[in-house]
Amino acid sequence: MSQDSAAATEAARKLTGRRRREVVAVLLFSGGPIFESSIPLSVFGIDRQDAGVPRYRLLVCGGEEGPLRTTGGLELTAPYGLEAISRAGTVVVPAWRSITSPPPAEALDALRRAHEEGARIVGLCTGAFVLAAAGLLDGRPATTHWMYAPTLAKRYPSVHVDPRELFVDDGDVLTSAGTAAGIDLCLHIVRTDHGTEAAGALARRLVVPPRRSGGQERYLDRSLPEEIGSDPLAEVVAWALEHLHEQFDVETLAARAYMSRRTFDRRFRSLTGSAPLQWLITQRVLQAQRLLETSDYSVDEVAGRCGFRSPVALRGHFRRQLGSSPAAYRAAYRARRPQGVAESAATVVETMVPSQGPPSGRRGSPLSSGAVAVAASMGPGEHSLPGPDAYVPGRPALPGQRSAP
Repeated sequence: MSQDSAAATEAARKLTGRRRREVVAVLLFSGGPIFESSIPLSVFGIDRQDAGVPRYRLLVCGGEEGPLRTTGGLELTAPYGLEAISRAGTVVVPAWRSITSPPPAEALDALRRAHEEGARIVGLCTGAFVLAAAGLLDGRPATTHWMYAPTLAKRYPSVHVDPRELFVDDGDVLTSAGTAAGIDLCLHIVRTDHGTEAAGALARRLVVPPRRSGGQERYLDRSLPEEIGSDPLAEVVAWALEHLHEQFDVETLAARAYMSRRTFDRRFRSLTGSAPLQWLITQRVLQAQRLLETSDYSVDEVAGRCGFRSPVALRGHFRRQLGSSPAAYRAAYRARRPQGVAESAATVVETMVPSQGPPSGRRGSPLSSGAVAVAASMGPGEHSLPGPDAYVPGRPALPGQRSAP
């Protein structure tokens, strides 16, 4: 789900100098991933007027001296340098090579100047780190790949990082989550500039949905942020992940950290990039999603085993984050899932989920420390990959997933 700022619907600031709205500059750096780099090149650099897509003029600019080395050791030579950005009405930074190293000062100066002169500045995935380094995200909402959101929030505390969104439009500064979310944002830009019909025509040519529902929640995993290990809050976060089956609130976590609620909220947000209540709800929904996929628990039992106070609470949060009811999600998942794989996955959850009272014929066993490590290391899809018959015609798609024709 995108966050469309009210400013996006207002008239754009007047461009100064030689800048033209239809000119898009893409700023490339050495070490950048080729997939993210190619997204704006494909969207804005190919003439598709025959399909009803208005044409942009693309300027590919090197953010530093070339040749630029990219994924797999490929070397690229950008036809333009930083001076060409002075003609662009939109400047896109598709990726940055390292979230721990500062971008070149000359490139940051060019971005600041472009923004001051009315250009729209766009950061795809880790490109948000370049925008943040230039000071263009100060006091603004922004997003990036969920895995890097905690680092972005911690390094630039004045940025309001939201790791749930696929992209955020704050008018003249836009950011997206990782990889494919860059396509979502580029389509959104075309939709903003030329309308729904043009964006739909481009989406058909790219063979992607014109709009994707939901956000990054479904892709988040339970592993701790990379930089959390040495932080005093690490023990509290680890405890929360191990006790999701218990009913506790943020006040409980603050007390375990020996902090006031206000201090805890501030520290937690700077560490993880998320408010503690939203983070806790997201983790409970993720656990519910796994149980629905890998166990025979009823929805009411799943709610209890994930720490929700009632099935109604589970259903509400589940629908808001995943766009589906728990029952519909399970039915669609099982219709797409090979029986043998589902049974083997169920054996994993048996060691992950503590039993709540009498077993009543349901699966469940005490949580072991080894199981916690396994759960924390598993990505959101490592135990739920579709089988070879996942796209058999007639089988319903999972919520948020298009059916095969």
